[in-house]
Amino acid sequence: MKAIDVHAHISTREGTASMLKYQKGIMQYYMKMEVSDEQAMSLAKSDEQMAQDFIDADVKGILVGWDAEANTGHPRVSNDYLGGVVKRFPQAFVGAFACVDPWKGQMALHEIEHCIRDLGMMGVKFQQAAQAFYPNDHRFDPMWDLCSSLGAVVQFHTGTTGLGAGLPGGMGIHLKYTRAIPYIDDVAADFPQLHIICCHPSWPWQEDTIAVVLHKANVNMELSGWSPKYFTDSLKREIRGRLQDRVMFGSDYPLIPHQRLFQDYEHEGYPPEILEKIYYKNAQRILDISIP
Repeated sequence: MKAIDVHAHISTREGTASMLKYQKGIMQYYMKMEVSDEQAMSLAKSDEQMAQDFIDADVKGILVGWDAEANTGHPRVSNDYLGGVVKRFPQAFVGAFACVDPWKGQMALHEIEHCIRDLGMMGVKFQQAAQAFYPNDHRFDPMWDLCSSLGAVVQFHTGTTGLGAGLPGGMGIHLKYTRAIPYIDDVAADFPQLHIICCHPSWPWQEDTIAVVLHKANVNMELSGWSPKYFTDSLKREIRGRLQDRVMFGSDYPLIPHQRLFQDYEHEGYPPEILEKIYYKNAQRILDISIP
């Protein structure tokens, strides 16, 4: 096994349909392609093809769900479907993070409990910019209390996002929700038994996220969505130093191919022992993953 990918999206029809508007926007901005709904959907993979991508890359994936129905009106990815994919392809995936729309109130709490207790998921992923909420809003405290009591890890998106990037008005996406300080820092302080992962390198508020991870023992960080050659100098320095046991590999699949990420990490000249920590050792320890 080359790596554990702690942040992989669904590339099948279910995943594509749930983010169709934003996926077309990503293709328009990053790939300079104007596509119809039908053309975007035609690019979706089967479950088997998606699993094979991870097998071919020698990567064990952790899938993340999607549910931003209240703010976007787009359909969610069923967490039961997500859990079923993981169970059907154990050679490709080692777990999943459910996604729950925080605005669904009691339904959200029931879904979290179902995903952790019944589906055996690792935790819950939130994308605050798409879901339009501040994690430190006390209306959401019952979710953090429940996740803490269940031993469920919580992933929070940090920094900018590819959703709406480069397009007028950012397609209505507000970046204000994704700062680590104060929003995630408040949750980490108020719920010290809650294990939090800050997703992505967190630009342009990267120093805030580094500070939270170094200050709060219940917070770690993953590096998905960016090639390491674009990391800031301060993040590169911390990965070699104080953060070398606190950061984890992620791809944001299918955004960046695994092989490109491996090449870029190795071109940065990290020592082999640090690459091993980034690629899989930190994830095994932080997320309590056992690979046969």
